[in-house]
Amino acid sequence: METDYRLAFEMAPVGLVLSSNRTIMDCNQHLCDMFGALREHLLGQSFQILYPSADEYERTGARIAPILNRHGTYADNRIMKRVDGRLKGEAFWCHVTGRALNQQAPHEAGIWCFEDLSANRPVKAELTAREREVAANLMQGLTSKQIGKTLQISHRTVEIYRARLMRKYRASTAGDLVHKLMAGS
Repeated sequence: METDYRLAFEMAPVGLVLSSNRTIMDCNQHLCDMFGALREHLLGQSFQILYPSADEYERTGARIAPILNRHGTYADNRIMKRVDGRLKGEAFWCHVTGRALNQQAPHEAGIWCFEDLSANRPVKAELTAREREVAANLMQGLTSKQIGKTLQISHRTVEIYRARLMRKYRASTAGDLVHKLMAGS
């Protein structure tokens, strides 16, 4: 039996994207459904349209490039946004995994997988871009010092953002905050 790779790409239970220089070159229908967009509206577009802000798009690209360069793969949980439809602009948690096809030029070409986590982890509080980044890293179990290093900010600044998150989520401890972030409450 001959494998139909195009059919496998289209029928994958996750959103898939083939990229070139952070531009969407091809994607499957699952990705379109996840972001509420028509395929023709995504093809040729920068990944920036999937991010809550241009700043987050730039910082994420800068953060993942050295990791892709070193390991060839990257994965994280981050907040993305719906592009069109009745949920346009809605923020949602997404697990993103990618592989650079050329480790020496990590953004040159890649394949990316997007998994919508909103059913298990809805976004409840209005968060700033930096709060979203700190929250995503807290959920990965990183300390303030590790988050500071990752985001290239001081660990004291991370602690300020963590305190803001604790107020917004009405969390009494860091563990309670992570639990509430994971539960989306």
